[in-house]
Amino acid sequence: MYVKRDPAGMIAVVSSEAVTGCTEWIADDAAELLEWQQERSLKESLQRLQGSDTDMIRVLEDLIEVLLQRGVIRITDLPGAAVAKLNSRSAERAKLSELSSLIDQDEVDVLI
Repeated sequence: MYVKRDPAGMIAVVSSEAVTGCTEWIADDAAELLEWQQERSLKESLQRLQGSDTDMIRVLEDLIEVLLQRGVIRITDLPGAAVAKLNSRSAERAKLSELSSLIDQDEVDVLI
């Protein structure tokens, strides 16, 4: 493998071939390379998990909305901080929806 190092001397980029910037050869089983690969894998997993957090939040918001609509729970059953956050997010989504409809209408007007 060929590596490029950052200013601190740590591996920054790895390539299977010598390319611009990646000219230092390092053995495939070098401890430093294996550690870099493991750290990168961990970072990628964390990024995927964080990316799914937004989706999961939306699922929970939708679930709470359904439970409220069906009368399974009441808004007063939730802690005050949760109610405030749900209301805030709902208001922000409503604003975005309004902006989105304005943008869509502007695009229709331009097309006409």
